[in-house]
Amino acid sequence: MRGAFTVETVSAGVLAAFVGFASSFPVVVQGLQGVGASPGQAASGLAALSLAMGLCGVALTLRFRMPISVAWSTPGAALLATTGAVEGGFAAAVGAFLLCGGLIVVAGLWRPLAQLVQRIPVSLASAMLAGVLLGLCLAPVQAVAQSPALALPIVVVWALVARWKRIYAVPAAVLVTGVAIALSTTATPPAAALVPHFEIVAPTLTLAAVVGVALPLFIVTMASQNLPGFAVLKVNGYEPPPGPLLTTTGLFSLLAAPFGGHAVNLAAITAALCAGPEAHPDPARRWGAAFVAGALYLFIGFGAAAATAFMAASPPILIKAVAGLALLPALGAALRAALQSEAEREAAVVTFLVAASGLTIAGIGGAFWGLVAGGALLGLTRMAGR
Repeated sequence: MRGAFTVETVSAGVLAAFVGFASSFPVVVQGLQGVGASPGQAASGLAALSLAMGLCGVALTLRFRMPISVAWSTPGAALLATTGAVEGGFAAAVGAFLLCGGLIVVAGLWRPLAQLVQRIPVSLASAMLAGVLLGLCLAPVQAVAQSPALALPIVVVWALVARWKRIYAVPAAVLVTGVAIALSTTATPPAAALVPHFEIVAPTLTLAAVVGVALPLFIVTMASQNLPGFAVLKVNGYEPPPGPLLTTTGLFSLLAAPFGGHAVNLAAITAALCAGPEAHPDPARRWGAAFVAGALYLFIGFGAAAATAFMAASPPILIKAVAGLALLPALGAALRAALQSEAEREAAVVTFLVAASGLTIAGIGGAFWGLVAGGALLGLTRMAGR
């Protein structure tokens, strides 16, 4: 066990934890507040997610002695940010989080459910994700138009650092945002807002939350996080059994949900940091990097209240801008996958447009209706081609 903790594995684990948190926590807070969470509930959700993915990552790494990295669902958080308040408020959203976690557990225990998600055409799932991400990815442009003195330095630093080392670009933008906030506001959060705390939300379920939040969140988490997470592990020579991994991440999602956490899942980007040769030349020792990252998430989770208070003191457009910059690579990858198949391209475009439109019918957001519209058109196309 001692051989797994070397300078390489420890540094890779620290980098993975820092990048994983700093590059996407604004997206998570935006998402939770988007579905009705108060600042206190958003801080609780962020802390619960940090602790859940830390404990889950440590548990899976020790069990399989593989660099299995766990993260919160960033695309899922982006989905929440664009969904808006649901019928029943944040309590209904928490009910949807619990249902999503339960579905992930079932997918791990009952293979046909996981296979059903895999049967959703990649083009449509990617187009839905791209439509969800579009609104947030426009925020940097809108921020520069509204507050050029504050937003332009953030975008410029992000662009310059990305040319040197892309993985540091968003954390650098977060640091510049902190400076911009410090220079533009005299408000200071009360000391109580910086103390770690957890709020339990009694869940409820509404049809709108089930169809508009739980099902799209499950699909996005499985298709955009868990499946790529397995792929990263496989590329690096690791093939853990998928069932226990899905079941475990689903159980930790269930534990985080009552405190406001939406979902945890297998990581993709940070998984590459821990599972690749940069973590250690010997694949058998790389699990130490994932263990270090998980352990560090436990400590980072207790700073979630401070991170949320930091965001509350800032102009909302700046936080949206940082979140948008963090999601640009995901948008690019989603668009490329959505348009790759010429036979499915038209249906993918329809899915993208409906998902991005902000359409709400019967309290159900555009992500679900985008899949319905694109799926219907794809079905008609295939029927006509027979």
